[in-house]
Amino acid sequence: MPTLTHPEGSRAEDLHLTRRGVAAAFFSGYAVAALSAEAEPIHTNDAGLVVETVTFPSQGFDLPAYVARPRAPGRFPAVVVASEIFGVHDYIKDICRRLAKLGYVAVAPAFFVRVADPAPLSDMNEVMKIVRQAPDPQVMGDVGATLVWLSSRPFVDSAKIAITGFCYGGGVTWLACEQFPQIKAGVAWYGKMVRPDGTPDDPNRLWPIEHIDSLHGPVLGLYGAKDGLAAGVPAMREALAKAGKIDSEIIVYPDAGHGFHADYRASYNAADAADGWARMLAFFAAHGVAPRPYRAA
Repeated sequence: MPTLTHPEGSRAEDLHLTRRGVAAAFFSGYAVAALSAEAEPIHTNDAGLVVETVTFPSQGFDLPAYVARPRAPGRFPAVVVASEIFGVHDYIKDICRRLAKLGYVAVAPAFFVRVADPAPLSDMNEVMKIVRQAPDPQVMGDVGATLVWLSSRPFVDSAKIAITGFCYGGGVTWLACEQFPQIKAGVAWYGKMVRPDGTPDDPNRLWPIEHIDSLHGPVLGLYGAKDGLAAGVPAMREALAKAGKIDSEIIVYPDAGHGFHADYRASYNAADAADGWARMLAFFAAHGVAPRPYRAA
C-alpha cells in the first residue's frame, strides 16, 4: 500500500511512476471519496479462481484490466465489468470475483489510468477532473479492445459475452450495447441515459437515448427512484418502444437511491441490490450468456 502524501491521495509523481506506471499499479482499497465508515463490504475470496491484472493494447496505450475467472479447463462465458467514476477499486474487483465464482470470466478495464487512478482520491473535484479526461469515444475504444482480448483467450467462449456497469459504468453499458454486436446482453446499474437539458453538443460525450436505434444486445436498466438519473427513465422507455427494442427493460426501485448496489457506500440497499443481482443473472441467461458450472482444478 503506498503512503498517501496529499489529503486527496497519492499522485503519480509521489510514487515516482509515469502515467504508464500508474496504469500498471492498481490502488489497493475502496474508493476513498465514497467509502462509508459504517459499511461492511462483501468480500469474495479467490479460492478456485485465477485472479490477475493483465494489459492489452488499446489506441496506442497498454490498458490494464483486472480479471477473475474459474480455475478450471474449458471455455467460459465472459462479462465485461464497467466501473464507477472511481475506477477499478476493491468493490469492482469483488464484483469480478463474484461473477467468476458463478462460472464467468469477468474483466474490468481501467478506463481512467491514462491520467491517474481516481480510487485513492478523497476530493470529488479531483476525481471528476480525471474522469472528464476520458472521452466516451476513447472509452468505447477501450471496450472494443477488451472484446478483442477476450476473443483471443483460450478460456473464453467468445460467442457468449455480456457487459454490466455501475454508475458511470451503467452509461458505458448502454453505449457498448449500441456499438458492439458481439455483446449479447447488458445490465446497466443507474447509468446515464438522457442528455440533461441545456447540455451542448460535444463529440466527447455520447448519450445512449440518442443512439437507441443502434442497440444490438438488449439492456436491463436498474435504477433507484430516489436517484436523479431516474428522471430519464420515461423518455428512455419511450425511445426503446419506438425503436422496437422490446427485449430491453428498465426496473425502478421505489426506495433506492443512486449507488444502491455499492456495498461500501452509505447508499447501499441490501434488498434491492440482491434483487437486482438476481435479475441481472436471469437476464444474462435469458439472452444466451448463462454461467458455466465448473469444478475448480
